[in-house]
Amino acid sequence: MAAVLDIVALRSVVAVADCGGFHRAAETLMLSQSAVSQHVRRLEKTIGRPLVQREGRLSRFTPEGEALLGEARRILAAHDAALGRLGVGDPRDSLVLGSTDHAADELLPRVMGALQEVFPGTAVRFRLDRSSRLNDAIDRGTLDLAMYIGDVVDGESVSAGALPLTWYAAPGWRRPTDGPIPLVVIDSPCTIRRRALQTLADNGLSATVVGEAAYLAGVLNAARGGLGVALIADVAAPEGLEPCTDLPPVPSERLHLRVRSGSDPRLLDAALHALSAVLQP
Repeated sequence: MAAVLDIVALRSVVAVADCGGFHRAAETLMLSQSAVSQHVRRLEKTIGRPLVQREGRLSRFTPEGEALLGEARRILAAHDAALGRLGVGDPRDSLVLGSTDHAADELLPRVMGALQEVFPGTAVRFRLDRSSRLNDAIDRGTLDLAMYIGDVVDGESVSAGALPLTWYAAPGWRRPTDGPIPLVVIDSPCTIRRRALQTLADNGLSATVVGEAAYLAGVLNAARGGLGVALIADVAAPEGLEPCTDLPPVPSERLHLRVRSGSDPRLLDAALHALSAVLQP
């Protein structure tokens, strides 16, 4: 029998990445932690290789896990879009909020909560993706609101505030006394990656990329493992990492909001209000 990737299990593995671990993924999915673990083991059996490595209380995706994570996102997006076209699933009106990985664990719940208050009875869903793909989805009308960093698109975006950029590494990690600084980054194109390399170069510091990941979860896991330092856009310190104060400071990065053409004006207003409490002016 041909191998089959289970949709429910794929949702669990994506939740582990997006929520930063099994416990928070289980809470988000309203499942037990053992159920989420079983889903991951089911996928590991299908793939025939480990997808997640446990290191104490932390979990790290293996290279095979990172590869599956990208495929899982594409499969789930196609699956859910097909259900929508067929009129199957949640009968309520829905809003789809898109965001880049950066600071999503802090910003998404705030914005989703605000939208649920302003649009009661509406199903609010989210999608994590790259900035370019979020903007493409806004253009196609398959996304209602996008939160992203990077270049403004055609002047249509509104600045919601600034995200601090901070260097983070594993507790006890020290910058090499000689040789280039090891960096772990999201693969290109990535605004934060570019800022990290440019800042170090501007300060006369050599750097080398020792690890790349398709998503922020992979970068955080590599940094937690002591493989290198990462420049992170966030409003709270990532679990298991500490700021590196001996590297040059990096200016904040603007977070942009963009809404689908013809959307309710309250959508943008609610998101801006929710973000004003945590973002820098």
